[in-house]
Parts: sequence; structure tokens; C-alpha cells
Amino acid sequence: MNIKMVFSILGRTLLIEALLMCCPLLVGIIYGEHSYADYLIPIGALIVIGLPMSFLRPKDKAIYAKEGFVTVAFVWVLMSLAGAVPFVLSGAIPNYADALFETVSGFTTTGATVMADVEGLSHSLMFWRLFTHWIGGMGVLVFVLAILPGFNSGIMHVFRAEAPGPSVGKLVSKLTFTARILYGIYIVMTIVETIFLLCGGMSFFDSVLHAFSTAGTGGFGMKNDSIAGYNSVYIEMVIAVFMFLFGINFNLFYLLLIGNFKKAIKSEELRAYFILVVGATLIIAVNILSMCANFGEAIRYSFFQVTSISSTTGFSTTDFNEWPALSKAVLIVLMVIGAMGGSTGGGVKVARVMILFKSVAADIKRLVHPRAVVSTKFEGELLGDDIKRNVNTYFILWVFIVVVCTVLLCIDINDFLTNFTATLACIGNVGPGFNLVGPLSNYGLYSPYSKILLSFVMLVGRLEIFPMIIVCAPRTWKRG
Repeated sequence: MNIKMVFSILGRTLLIEALLMCCPLLVGIIYGEHSYADYLIPIGALIVIGLPMSFLRPKDKAIYAKEGFVTVAFVWVLMSLAGAVPFVLSGAIPNYADALFETVSGFTTTGATVMADVEGLSHSLMFWRLFTHWIGGMGVLVFVLAILPGFNSGIMHVFRAEAPGPSVGKLVSKLTFTARILYGIYIVMTIVETIFLLCGGMSFFDSVLHAFSTAGTGGFGMKNDSIAGYNSVYIEMVIAVFMFLFGINFNLFYLLLIGNFKKAIKSEELRAYFILVVGATLIIAVNILSMCANFGEAIRYSFFQVTSISSTTGFSTTDFNEWPALSKAVLIVLMVIGAMGGSTGGGVKVARVMILFKSVAADIKRLVHPRAVVSTKFEGELLGDDIKRNVNTYFILWVFIVVVCTVLLCIDINDFLTNFTATLACIGNVGPGFNLVGPLSNYGLYSPYSKILLSFVMLVGRLEIFPMIIVCAPRTWKRG
């Protein structure tokens, strides 16, 4: 393993986090909050640790698959460990295990919280809490690729290890330019949403932070009752539409940007995602109609919650814990499937589910017609055995992790529905689950043991399982 190259990337990334942490420090200064030490101490520590590592200049700059997975895993873990410090130093979350859970939830864009009163946070901490969603949404190392030169040879392995979805490709010839294009689209969409929220009467500070949270499909809110606290249909619909948009593969936005509308609209995954959202919205609206004043109100609540869960954002405008069983079942299905590959959303991804169903259909056809030549296509291209094998392995590991984590959580709390949906919400980076971890509750009831476990599961879900599994495997660290 090219250890020096891994350390070089880690060092530069820690310096980037130190720079990013200056943003909440500046917010605190603007609002007259005396919270300098809360940020200067971790900033200083990041510089002291990251600067010597960043000066490493290995002769061999190649990055292979193993280095890519290990680098991604360590970057996310180290950034979370450092990012939790301001919460502890400020006293907002004095227990480090709780602060780490909150920070991992932020960077992984999960939105699960241990805090019962988020409205009591200072402006700087509120900014840092929601800013972590925006940083983690597109990917920490994608950001590093976009702004720092010098990462070329084999960097695709890093990009693939961090980017969500079954396969990742370059939009243009150089991967650095691809990262810049993706972040350019990300920034523009965030600004556009901020403007729309401002037009609805939301304050500038609230608009920016909710745009951060929506863009990263995170779900951390600024009010104890989430978006419901604003009591505005306009704000709800703006956020719902942008949650849907941020759940779409960013490659399609690039195709629209260069005028290739035909290819973007022909996307199989986009059609499936659209049908899934529309179908789920109608089913839930009909199911909860008796609980609402009229069908329009049922559509309003249903559409918001469907886009929130399918994009894995996790905002809420109502307590869906009280919805009928059918509506809950639909939300659990959406929680599992998640958003499109290449988006900022979590979940198994629409593309993987489609590939799984296509592979099963092809296998059944082979059983019925043993001599037939059966091929599987997705997005108009033949699926290679490597992609199908990767998707199958991913799904098997995903099921295994969900089962094991649910069982381990049952050691702490005996409520199966709470533990099962908490696991689904964390591995899918959704945030709220059902019962004791519903939209009006939080994860503060869990012990430090369970919070650390769920933090690991959130990282597993955001990094698409393989980086965290590989970094924990003893074989990874054997020489040869």
C-alpha cells in the first residue's frame, strides 16, 4: 500500500476542514458570540496534524483500489472526530459520544439527532451543524479534487469509493474538471433554493442553512418541529421540489446544461424515480385522506414526506408515526430504495434496485429457456458481469449489516420497530425512523454503545459499504 500518498491526501483534507471550520467562527464573530475557542482549538489541532502530513511528497503518486477505499474511509472518520469538538467545547453536547454521533450524522447527511432543543444553539453552532450536510452531500474528497491540483494518477479509485451509486464515470476527460463541474452545479442549485426561500419570507440565515441541509439531503432543521415550524405551504413546496431535484443524478443536470435534453429525459433511472415518487404520493394521500381536511391537504403532506424520505433528506411537516400501516410501509420501502445514483441522496439507490430486478428477471428467463441467449441492459447499455456481481454483493452485505445492527441494538432497547427502523434510517442516511425515533423524537435515548454503532452504520451507508468494510478487514493491512 502507498502509505505516503494516503497520508498526503489525509493531511491536505484535514487542512481543508480547518479552513471550512473558519466559516462558523466568522458567523460567531458576526453575531457577537464569544465562541472563538470552540473553533480555534480544533482548527489549530487540524493544522498541527495535517500540515506535516501534507508536506509528504511520495515518489510513487499512484493510487490503487485499496488505497482509494482506505483513504476515503479514514478521511470521513478523521473529519467526523475533529468536527465533533466544537459541540463539546461549547457545552451544547458535552458528551463526546453524542457529539460524534451528531457530527457523523451531519457529514453523512443522515440528519439523525440526539438533541431535543436545537433552537437553543448559537448561530455559529447552528451554522456548523447544517454546514456539515452541505460539505458531506457532494463528498469531502470530491471537494478536495475540485480545488486542489496534483491528484491525477489513479484518483478515479478515490472518486469511485466516495461517490454514491453502482458505477461512476467522468463527465469530461479530466476527473478534476468533472469534480469542478459537479460542485458548480451543486453551488448554483444551493443558491437558487436560497433565493426561493427568501422570496417566501424566510430570513437570510435560515434560507442559507435550509438550502445547505436540502442540498446535502441531510435533514437537520433549525426548529424543534422541523419544517412544520414555519407553517408555510410555499416554503414546504419549495423545499419538497428541491429535495426531489437533489435526489436526481447530477450527471443528468450536466446533460441538460450542455443541451443534451434527449439523453437526460431517456434515463431509465430518472423515469423510475419519478414514477416511484408520484405513485407513493398518491397511495399515501388516499390512505391518509380521512386524517386530513381535504384531498389537497393530503397531497401536501404526502408529497413533502415522500420527497423527504425518497431523497433521504428526513425533513418533516407532520408526525408520520401516526399514519396508517400502509403509509408507513410505503415510507419504509422508500427508505430502503432511496434516491438515484450520483445524487446527494442515500439508500440502496434506484439504479441498484432496477439492476437487481433486471438480473432476477434474466435468471428466471434462463431457467425457462436454458438455450436462449439472455442479455441484461440498463440505460441502453449491456450490463457487464462485474457490475451485476458488484450490485449483488452490495445488496447481500447491506442486508447482513441491517440484520446484525438491529440485533445488536436490541441489546440496548427491546423495541424491535425502533431498532429496525433506526438501522434502516442510519444505513440509508435518512434520519427519522418510526416509534421512539420518529420525526418528533430523537436518538438521545440510545446508550453511547448504540450511538457509536449507529455512527459506524451511517458511515457504512454514506460510503456505500465497501470502504468501511475494507478498512476493517485484516487482509487489507497485510504486506504483499
